[in-house]
Amino acid sequence: MKTILRGVLSAFLLGAALTGASAADLPSTTTAPVPPVFTDSFNPWAVRLAVTGVLPTNGGSLSTAGGGYVSNGFKATNSVIPELDIGYYFTKNIAAQLVCCLSPHNVFLDGGALNGVQASRALLFPPTLLLQYHFTDFGAIQPYAGVGVNYTHFFGTTPNSALLSSVSIKDSWGVAAQLGVDYVLDRNWALNLDAKWILIDPTVQATTVGGVALNGRANINPVLVSAGIVYRFGGTSAPVVARY
Repeated sequence: MKTILRGVLSAFLLGAALTGASAADLPSTTTAPVPPVFTDSFNPWAVRLAVTGVLPTNGGSLSTAGGGYVSNGFKATNSVIPELDIGYYFTKNIAAQLVCCLSPHNVFLDGGALNGVQASRALLFPPTLLLQYHFTDFGAIQPYAGVGVNYTHFFGTTPNSALLSSVSIKDSWGVAAQLGVDYVLDRNWALNLDAKWILIDPTVQATTVGGVALNGRANINPVLVSAGIVYRFGGTSAPVVARY
């Protein structure tokens, strides 16, 4: 009996050893972990439509061709205008923006015996190109800052016929600075608040009704405050495998 039990036990142990060896020889069926997938894309193009208040500052000078004092310069009326901007994002943080609008103003003399007298009306075309940095670490709230260059062309200039027989406001180049914030609604849409300061400092030439030549400089230098909506497009939403 003992001999039979020893034989059965020996056979069981031998079978277990053979089974373990066979399992060790089989290839592993465990799959490698799948790397995480995320959306690493953005819409590079942006169009912004806004309502903008144009708030000129006062300053400059105006004198006769011989140097006689006339006034401390000019002041222009405020204006509320539609504004259209086009932007392009080189990365998620760095973008360029082209600002375009038309802004009508009445221009008055500031100081001197003719203080408050309207000198002319003018229409400003001030395209401005800005380089921006967007901060994207605050979720839906994305502030930005920009700096750039402005070119302003004046046309539709109409002199006050009771004072001036002619007036010419020359084109102007200047720097521009910008602060703003986007509130991102989704991949395409955002709400926007924006403020810009633009150096617009044109020279002015005029002739009075009596034939006196006048020369001056108008320090318009407006602050532009706007609220609008942004639409971004042109990207792809295809997911990419994480690079780690």
